Amino acid sequence: MANRPIYVAVGITVAGERDVLGMWVGTGGEGAKGWMNHLSDLKNRGVEDILIVACDGLKGLPDAITALWPRAEVQLCVVHLVRASLRYASKKYWSAITKRLKLIYTAPNQETAEAEFVDFCAEWEDTYPAMIRLWRSNWEQFTPFLAYPPELRKLVYTTNAIESLNSRFRQAARRRGHFTNEQAALKVLYLVIQNPLKNRSNITGQVVGWKQALNTLAMHYGDRLDVQH
Repeated sequence: MANRPIYVAVGITVAGERDVLGMWVGTGGEGAKGWMNHLSDLKNRGVEDILIVACDGLKGLPDAITALWPRAEVQLCVVHLVRASLRYASKKYWSAITKRLKLIYTAPNQETAEAEFVDFCAEWEDTYPAMIRLWRSNWEQFTPFLAYPPELRKLVYTTNAIESLNSRFRQAARRRGHFTNEQAALKVLYLVIQNPLKNRSNITGQVVGWKQALNTLAMHYGDRLDVQH
């Protein structure tokens, strides 16, 4: 008996179709080296360019992405960053901290976000310096989505769609207890993806409000966005 991590990548095409691009079985825990191998598989299968990638704070993952797609922007999941911040703070301050952080990640532009961050540092750095260091070290991967209007921000600022899929994966795996081999596990997870839930958003299908998002992307990325394909 052994535990295996499952790596999952989800993408949105120029046509606004969201789908799972790949699932890979790893060994041991999740790691940047594993991601490099699996992202290389995506590139070999024909993913020539990526505009923006939303991911969690796994060390080394942004470097793996930009090594394969140098022009890709890496967006750190804001939800993961906020959760990681709270690990350094006493629970009695969580509400106050999250309210101040919200002023940063909902700022209308990067300049306003930076000003809010300066105020946040002035208030909390003496008490929780590690929390402030976390934000400073991840600032470059936190800010890309601030250049977008609200209708596009919600598509890229969090990995919640994958987190929701992972939750369904875990439920399906627990119901079966164990699998005879890795291929058997992948078949079950594939069936989870193919089984949409009623009255709930699903990992596959057309993105709502995509035309507006596409227009915004075209203004930002120009000729990299070939709407004919």
